Amino acid sequence: MKALIIAATAAASLVSTAALAQQAAPQNPGPVIPGVCTYYNARLLAQSSAGQAVEARMQQLAQEVQGELQPYATAIQTEATALQTGGASIPADQMNQRRQQLQQRAQEAQQLEGTRENELRYTLGTQRQKITEAVSPILTALYQEKGCGLLLDRESVFMMNPAMDLTDVAIQRLNAALPTLTFNRMPVPAQ
Repeated sequence: MKALIIAATAAASLVSTAALAQQAAPQNPGPVIPGVCTYYNARLLAQSSAGQAVEARMQQLAQEVQGELQPYATAIQTEATALQTGGASIPADQMNQRRQQLQQRAQEAQQLEGTRENELRYTLGTQRQKITEAVSPILTALYQEKGCGLLLDRESVFMMNPAMDLTDVAIQRLNAALPTLTFNRMPVPAQ
């Protein structure tokens, strides 16, 4: 359940950050500074076809994890309610045994939730790394083609002339080079 919230929050922050950057362009952007270029990775992740495929698949995986964890939560809640309502009629030794079993099941469910959350984070990181590896040679080529002497991260630049931004062309080329990514939830390798 926590994993679904994490995945949704990460996806929403990428989209809202990219949208804000597009809205902030001034009407008179100033001159193009020769040799200075910018690139906005968050927008590439949000708008490229591979980035959108990762976002959509991560949402599906988070829903699968939520579906896997929901029966545990329901069973634990049902047993906790049964113990509360039937507390007076259950002998003390049985009550203690059932409470210990309930606590053990709750710990197991919490451990499983943590494992799944880590798997989702690892899977997302791995897929983003694949996009980064695919876009790296594209950025190098654009850097050389545009005669950039300096490539700035767009997140570090408050305003700039949009003509200095390489992101749109990088997205187009990435869409051609890596149109999608297909993957499943990945186990976190042992450290």
